[in-house]
Amino acid sequence: MPKRCEWCGSDPLYRAYHDNDWGVPVHDDRLLFEMLILEGAQAGLSWLTILKKRENYRRAFDQFDFEKIARYGDRDVERLLGDAGIVRNRLKIASAIRNARGSIALCEEFGSLDHYFWNWVDGEPIRNQWSSMSELPARTELSDRISKDLKKRNFNFVGSTIVYAFLQAAGFVDDHTTNCFRYRDRPL
Repeated sequence: MPKRCEWCGSDPLYRAYHDNDWGVPVHDDRLLFEMLILEGAQAGLSWLTILKKRENYRRAFDQFDFEKIARYGDRDVERLLGDAGIVRNRLKIASAIRNARGSIALCEEFGSLDHYFWNWVDGEPIRNQWSSMSELPARTELSDRISKDLKKRNFNFVGSTIVYAFLQAAGFVDDHTTNCFRYRDRPL
């Protein structure tokens, strides 16, 4: 059995996410938006809780089409609040709508979410060399700067810790530990 980062434990869904998704560089705007929204939805909960609800989120939020979500109104909010397949938190739902509108503005200014986010790391993932999970930071100077910029652009649920988790998940930062098979398999 391959050695993995400690955080993914033994749950098959968690392991599949670790093995196939976490830390893989993402360039698709819809998927970047999805990951940002799901990281915000996770605030105060476990990632596994959100991961188990991911397909429900995709269904409930129009496959994370942020142009559609930006047009959501009160009826959509009520629909989402009644959907047991997602986290039914009014603030997190409102945040997804607000961040969809912010994403449209980012695309208008930068051409795409891909360009906006990858510019922060000069187009290349930051490849860290942590030997254990205890070394991984919860936030960094980079996540502080991105968080501050997103908040200035009227995004919310984008604190530095949430942004750092997003950067890890979407492959802007590769934080697989040095004993993990994904660390050894990554391109140099």
